[in-house]
Amino acid sequence: MRVSNVTVRRRLIITFFVGLVIFVVLLTRLGYVQIVKGEWLTDKAKDSWSRNIPFEAERGEILDRNDVPLATNVSAPSILVVPRQVDDASSAAEQLASILNMEKTKVYEILTKKASSQWIHPEGRKISNEKANEIRKLRIPGIYIAEDNKRHYPFGSYLSHVLGFAGIDNQGLTGLEQYYDEKLNGEKGQVEFYADAKGNRMPFLSDDYTPAKSGLDLKLTIDSRVQTIMERELDNAETAYRPDGALAIAMNPNTGEILGMSSRPDFNPEKYREVPPEIYNQNKPVWSTYEPGSTFKIITLAAALEEDKIDLEQDHFHDPGYVKVANARLRCWKSGGHGSQSYLEVVENSCNPGFVNMGQKLGKDTLFSYIRKFGFGEKTGIDLQGEGTGILFKPQQIGPVELATTSFGQGVSVTPIQQVTSVSAAINGGYVYEPFLAKEWIDPETNSIVQRITPKKKREVISEETSAKIRKSLESVVAKGTGRNAYVDGYRVGGKTGTAQKAVGGKYLTNNYIVSFIGFAPADDPQIIVYVAVDNPKGIVQFGGTVAAPIAGNIIKDSLSVMDVKKRKKQIEKEMTWTDDPLIEVPDLKGKTVKEIRNAFYNLKIDQAGDGDEVMYQSPTAGTKVKEGSTIRIYLGDKTSPSD
Repeated sequence: MRVSNVTVRRRLIITFFVGLVIFVVLLTRLGYVQIVKGEWLTDKAKDSWSRNIPFEAERGEILDRNDVPLATNVSAPSILVVPRQVDDASSAAEQLASILNMEKTKVYEILTKKASSQWIHPEGRKISNEKANEIRKLRIPGIYIAEDNKRHYPFGSYLSHVLGFAGIDNQGLTGLEQYYDEKLNGEKGQVEFYADAKGNRMPFLSDDYTPAKSGLDLKLTIDSRVQTIMERELDNAETAYRPDGALAIAMNPNTGEILGMSSRPDFNPEKYREVPPEIYNQNKPVWSTYEPGSTFKIITLAAALEEDKIDLEQDHFHDPGYVKVANARLRCWKSGGHGSQSYLEVVENSCNPGFVNMGQKLGKDTLFSYIRKFGFGEKTGIDLQGEGTGILFKPQQIGPVELATTSFGQGVSVTPIQQVTSVSAAINGGYVYEPFLAKEWIDPETNSIVQRITPKKKREVISEETSAKIRKSLESVVAKGTGRNAYVDGYRVGGKTGTAQKAVGGKYLTNNYIVSFIGFAPADDPQIIVYVAVDNPKGIVQFGGTVAAPIAGNIIKDSLSVMDVKKRKKQIEKEMTWTDDPLIEVPDLKGKTVKEIRNAFYNLKIDQAGDGDEVMYQSPTAGTKVKEGSTIRIYLGDKTSPSD
């Protein structure tokens, strides 16, 4: 049957329009895919092809208050494997094992693992640059050197418990590194390259680089000069006394800023795996709790003075050597007692019966109210993890004996940082401050301050008038009482000794004490407070006055010097005992000749330097008190004639 031309034309037109519609639809779809969905599809494709080489951000540095670096970062590359790109796994495993000191079988297992990428862990993490360069030279396909870094502590074990340490993934694990991990950590970066399903790189696609964002730098309240003095003194104490442990804290009593903090045994944060967890996990100044002993008497004294229960100079107390409370006989440390004494002498002599008397005058409700207001029984709020709260008697447990023993620091449990915080309030005018370590947060790129932490005053517990009386009485303790070994010529030092029994299994140990001293200076305007405790010192009579007081005195003396605190001319004269080395005043040697000095028969050694006939300079300066036989350094020169 013949088809007409009209029919043919109609069919052609229909076919054309159908084809046109299909073409338009396809074109529209293609345009939609290319234009609207193109970027999304490209990203999806890249995701399926992409391989990432991540690298850690640099942790923020930790600095002291004077910008001395205490925790920094050093380059430490890591080895990343893309198994599908490794051509000869056996040969590669042999070469890598030799450099990384690994078993070849372990490396081979990593190189043949069914994974898009794999770290050589832990042997290939944070390696030296020398090893990384050796591996680069091998040019093994599929082996990548990822830029990485690790934490470096320039001073080793210095401040170790406070700083803490960071782990292999740069996460903070203890100390400030853990407490402020989120701010110090930063954000990871990465290099992204593209490979096909077989792991072969796709050369027509360029690598993408996402830079890491460094963490914020942290400036501390720590003064590295004070910290260095403290570390030296604790090292000396370890050598001299072989104690079970020791600790020291230095703080600005007017702000709560921690100037120094250390404890023994210590450790190197970069080698924390080499010491047991009980060493690096125990930051004794904030963690340990024990009976404070006589240092706690400062709180009883503060409460008695504030409540006007005693007059330090007018009121007297007779000490027969013991006091009977209920069925208990509580003894004074001095056999036979101190006899009749003023309450100032009670403080100087650290007389237990005298402080029991103060506690009885106050009563349990008033005394324990002050104890809690001074901050005992709760955390101080210091920015370190693991802080203890101590243990106080519950109200229903407090009878006459508990009241009496608490008055002189027995039967309660406190932390070292609580003692420093509370005694600071007793001497700074009556204000409890929250102790803190973080002073400023700094942007490392702009060096601008992101956040500044200011002192936090929590409450007032006593008046300035009472505080002044406490300062005066504690200065007298150091000049005339049990704290004589902390006396510093030229600086008005106040303080209190402590000798605390250690209880184990409900019983007190024999000849095993924690001896301590808490001191401050200058007594008329305190700039630093120092607490030292030594656990079970060997080879010496275990008293706070004989062991801890000299250590604290040295820390205070040298710290005040580096802090540029001027010496005071007015000072309570030290009351000498037969055990004290006599002090003599350094004469003025300037202008004298060596012959004149020798003829004067000074009971001092002379160390001379320089050429000339007359003394131009001397050290120590005239008027300084030193021990007999001390060395005086002089510099000799000639006077120059005045110019015309």
